[in-house]
Amino acid sequence: MSDVRYTKEHEWIRLEGEVGVVGITDYAQNALGDVVYVEVPEAGKALKAGGEAGVIESVKAASEIYSPVTGEVVEGNGALEADPALVNSSPQGEGWIFKVKLANPGDVDALMTEEDYKAFVDGLD
Repeated sequence: MSDVRYTKEHEWIRLEGEVGVVGITDYAQNALGDVVYVEVPEAGKALKAGGEAGVIESVKAASEIYSPVTGEVVEGNGALEADPALVNSSPQGEGWIFKVKLANPGDVDALMTEEDYKAFVDGLD
């Protein structure tokens, strides 16, 4: 069973202890096209579940990045400043966007499982 959960806004979160690693899904990066800029949140920033955490810009559009959980940013992915295309080449790997210390680890239970997310995306096409 996967330890990754998903939102309807196409973010994913993978728990590593009390910290969640967050990024956008492959579906989202495909919809955006070539990513040219990512505004990652700074460490210490307080985030609310569903609240704006950053911005991602592509050749097609700009889109907000929403936090899947409430918590405090512990790290933004600095590698995206030099190479925002990591979001395209490895959306659920090196293209992660920020790490957040969860205020309530149970928040992830309300998010979609991988199977639920696949069914959600299939329903969009």
